[in-house]
Amino acid sequence: MFEESGVWSYTLLSVLIVSLLSFIGVFAISLKKKLLDKVLILLVSLSAGVMLGDAFIHLIPEAASSGFTLQVSLAILAGITLFFIMEKFVHWRHCHLHPSEKHPQSYAIMNLLGDGLHNFIDGMLIAGSFLVDIRLGIATTIAVVLHEIPQEVGDFGVLLHGGFKKREAMWFNFLTALFSVLGAVIVLAIGKASALVPQFLIPFTAGGFIYIAASDLIPQIHHHVEKHWRQSVLELVVFVFGIVAMYGLLFLE
Repeated sequence: MFEESGVWSYTLLSVLIVSLLSFIGVFAISLKKKLLDKVLILLVSLSAGVMLGDAFIHLIPEAASSGFTLQVSLAILAGITLFFIMEKFVHWRHCHLHPSEKHPQSYAIMNLLGDGLHNFIDGMLIAGSFLVDIRLGIATTIAVVLHEIPQEVGDFGVLLHGGFKKREAMWFNFLTALFSVLGAVIVLAIGKASALVPQFLIPFTAGGFIYIAASDLIPQIHHHVEKHWRQSVLELVVFVFGIVAMYGLLFLE
């Protein structure tokens, strides 16, 4: 662990960066659809590699540093289960959000609520990682950031389709993004009094990342329609690069 002031500074800076990503949808809609699709699928590929790399190279080894116990396994399964529940009943699908033709406005509002919950948990995960180690915090922040970019583009599109004006969609999206700050502050405050917070959150984060990468992101990569084989190779290269980048963080001083 590093000193408490450093934990707060790094964590709050990280969740602020994540929150500001909510504005990226404004710039994304200015791109041509074909170019945007290609850029987003590469980001999805990179995000999948980074998330799996963070889970298996940083988070699980850290959680099992004193032995791979049943508690570690249960925490990983808890992360997988919670993100399954969020996707099944709250947020439906990352990056592929299609409003109901009958009730687009209510769907957009439900998406905001789901996104707020998701961002709240993201803030908790980032804070829990920084409570353990700066490298772990940086790796987790990178994984969250790369995952948030395509997701925020999708969320912004849902709000526009749901009847929100561009300015309204931008600010509502940002307000839900700020829930990550709230989640981080709560974990940092509790973490000072309880070592159980990082001990549980680290394997829990690993489970969440494994679920998102394996059930959401990788299927999106496979379903991406691209006739040219070079695009598929590029997606594979970017995916592997994400894993290698996470390994490289092990040497960060």
